Amino acid sequence: MSHRLTDGGRVMHVGTLARVEGEGAMHIEYRDGAVTDVQLRIYEPPRFYEAFLRGRAHTEPPDITARICGICPVAYQTSSCWAVEDACGAEVTEEIRLMRRLLYCGEWIESHALHVYLLHAPDFLGYDGAIEMAADHPDVVERGLRIKKAGNDLMDTVGGRSIHPVNVRIGGFYRMPSRAELRAVRGRLERARDESLETVALVAGFDVPDHEQPYEYLSLRAERGYPIEAGEVVTSSGGAFAVRDFARHIEEVHVPHSNALHARLDGSPQPYVVGPLARYSLNSDRLGDAARDAATSAGLGPVCRNPFRSIVVRAVELVEACTEALRIIDGWTDGAAPSVPVPPRAGEGFGASEAPRGTLFHRYVLDEAGIIRDAQIVPPTSQNQPSIEADLRTMVQAWSDLDDHALQHRCEQAIRNYDPCISCATHFLDLTVDRG
Repeated sequence: MSHRLTDGGRVMHVGTLARVEGEGAMHIEYRDGAVTDVQLRIYEPPRFYEAFLRGRAHTEPPDITARICGICPVAYQTSSCWAVEDACGAEVTEEIRLMRRLLYCGEWIESHALHVYLLHAPDFLGYDGAIEMAADHPDVVERGLRIKKAGNDLMDTVGGRSIHPVNVRIGGFYRMPSRAELRAVRGRLERARDESLETVALVAGFDVPDHEQPYEYLSLRAERGYPIEAGEVVTSSGGAFAVRDFARHIEEVHVPHSNALHARLDGSPQPYVVGPLARYSLNSDRLGDAARDAATSAGLGPVCRNPFRSIVVRAVELVEACTEALRIIDGWTDGAAPSVPVPPRAGEGFGASEAPRGTLFHRYVLDEAGIIRDAQIVPPTSQNQPSIEADLRTMVQAWSDLDDHALQHRCEQAIRNYDPCISCATHFLDLTVDRG
């Protein structure tokens, strides 16, 4: 809805920016042909998870933090496990690391499939949502749902259930799935891999706006393989630091218009980006053969800086996650211990992993009894919120000649490029454009 004010200004209210997880609003001020202010206002009440963790036992973070998000609970569980184990001086076995990676592959598959097919593809195909898209393209939506279910099934097998898995514990797992149990989901993952290759071909043909990001990219980079469950931090400017040093480099600051903190890298006022574009651009050389070939066929170079092509990168990561899951299953043998002891001790620990939306950092301070005295969680959307606002500022300025309806669509699409997870449920954002 759009109307003009008595002073000649123009205000556009949009109450249903759908297909974004959480509740927020966007405000744009436009005066004399120039954008004067852009704010992504996250007004959802604070959830106080860091405060909830204080005073709890060191064994509890995986179960508590999993409740932060119903779509990426494994990310919170994994980062919390690394951080507590770091504080307690515990080292897990290679088999436990592999099983964490396998569980995480399931989360990437279900989350990326949800985003690509149900949240983002309608933008490119001209539909209001997946329901409307399914009326004309049922085969496309059904394919997305099959891929997502393969990821959910893998999480069920390894994690005990696909939402807030119950098999994860500090030091590993309560039980290891058997080779026979893993082989039972192999066929579904094989089909998901093949359909993920079809997904890359589909989204590579989408018409995307011409836009390049100049921002710093940040992601994990592992000793080998594409970063999923672990790694150390690297940036596109050549920076590198250990996960245990993240608090020295990443500062969280409060902004008046948002209940989500903004993050700064090394004190710079310039935004930085985490997520698929950053992961791919800093690790494209670590992709497996199938994903690398798919990226090449989609026209992706070793670096991708167009946020509207993030849907292509997510599809390539779908191929990678399916391929990695199959590799781990095919090499799995029974008999591995499900966990290692993690006795409490006083200390400070740090952990990070690559959630589908980007790097997720955890920090815990424990006393000698293993009671949590301080906790810090830095989620991807907090890190990306400044870059979302910067994207919108640049894009609105470039598209100032568009009418309100077209501008609204582009702004919605620009936000969904990041797949922001404002909370663990899908709600709506409001868009206000004030034109002078």
